[in-house]
Amino acid sequence: MPRLKGKWQRMSKLLTTVFLAAVVALMVIYARKIDWEDVWLVIRNYDRRALYGACMLVMVSYFIYGCYDLMARAWCGHHIAKRQVMMVAVICYAFNLTLSTWVGGIGMRYRLYSRLGLKGSAITRIFSLSITTNWLGYILLGGILFTFGMVPLPSHWYVDENTLRLLGGALLAIVAAYLWCCARAKKRSVTVRGHTLELPGWRFALLQFTISAANWMVMAAIIWLLLDRETHYFFILGVLLVSSIAGVIVHIPAGIGVLEAVFIALLAGEHIAHGQVIAALLAYRVLYFFVPLALAIFGYLWLESRAKTLRRVNEKRKPGG
Repeated sequence: MPRLKGKWQRMSKLLTTVFLAAVVALMVIYARKIDWEDVWLVIRNYDRRALYGACMLVMVSYFIYGCYDLMARAWCGHHIAKRQVMMVAVICYAFNLTLSTWVGGIGMRYRLYSRLGLKGSAITRIFSLSITTNWLGYILLGGILFTFGMVPLPSHWYVDENTLRLLGGALLAIVAAYLWCCARAKKRSVTVRGHTLELPGWRFALLQFTISAANWMVMAAIIWLLLDRETHYFFILGVLLVSSIAGVIVHIPAGIGVLEAVFIALLAGEHIAHGQVIAALLAYRVLYFFVPLALAIFGYLWLESRAKTLRRVNEKRKPGG
């Protein structure tokens, strides 16, 4: 047993080193794609009041996202302290936005939560609920905006407005189906590769829709503010939703280029200069992606260095611990 334990510790250290090296490599690749001179130029010349307001909204959005994992904590009934849960969620979100769901949303959550003392089954339930919650808000808002034609499409676009309305109706049908299943379904769980996933109650589902929709709306408010409120807020929200799903389909880290392309195309009829759109979106990336990611790196390293101590504290929180 001592020999086996020693091998496992060496393997754990090796996996940690490989994981950290992979994260650093992805960060270097991502950083090389950014024109940092343009980033600095935008920061230096942007309207300060708009930047301050956007910064406040960024903090609100990250706090809301952290609440996803707090909801999962209540749902799973695990013992990790709330402050640690919030910190893990915020760190994972920053990595998720920049380096994809597999790195931030899943890989980073498994790494940090396991270091803090959670089992794999509980971690699976956490990231499953977090991802589901995030997209439920998208589905609700997209269903409403697309169905009621609040996102005018240019004539040369890939889909027409009737198709978008049909998509909106389908999204609202998904909302209704999910709520019905949470309220009425007799089978409440499904097992995937040994992990059991359960349906929440309908009240919990309503909370998921509410908090996720609020986060998407705050994200849109950041861009709307950086665009100097030159157009209708709900139009900006709709464009953000369209660009987000395009980013998922194209699957480029942080949606580089996709966000800008969709916004420029859909804002073409709004008499907003392309340069203003690019500047606003670049400022959005700086405030919502780059700055939180830089802070998340330090947060991640701090959690890694304190993981053993925090795990011992968390173990004492267990019933009978």
